Amino acid sequence: MISVQFSSILARIEVTGAVALSTMLALSSPAAADFTLCNGTSSRIGVAIGYEDKTGWATEGWWNLAGQACETILRGLPPSRYLYIYAIDYDRGGEWSGTSFMCTGEKSFRIRDTKDCEPRGHRRTGFMEIDTKGDRDWTVRFSDPE
Repeated sequence: MISVQFSSILARIEVTGAVALSTMLALSSPAAADFTLCNGTSSRIGVAIGYEDKTGWATEGWWNLAGQACETILRGLPPSRYLYIYAIDYDRGGEWSGTSFMCTGEKSFRIRDTKDCEPRGHRRTGFMEIDTKGDRDWTVRFSDPE
């Protein structure tokens, strides 16, 4: 479990690898290799991801998740061992962020490269690093503060 600062309160993100899959993923096909986001909060959240693939660094967003909902955002093997996550809470404000800076856009986006975000018309945003350790299936769970 990774704890991150969320507005002025402590929030949680729980990251689950292939060894300890959620019931939802355990019911899926055994050959599945997916990256899933689950919003365990009561709010609507927006999520952006970052990764490095064969052609370099990329960020994509926004996946909008209703409260208490899950969505598979990447099907198949993750593009790299390390994935990066940034999320915002649309209803209460606040964010889940980190210290790995990448580019995001105001609306739906797919941005190549993580350098010079602002001069290229994007926002420079801090993402959290997720080490998948090469596992095939990953679930990231956003939850309300305790």
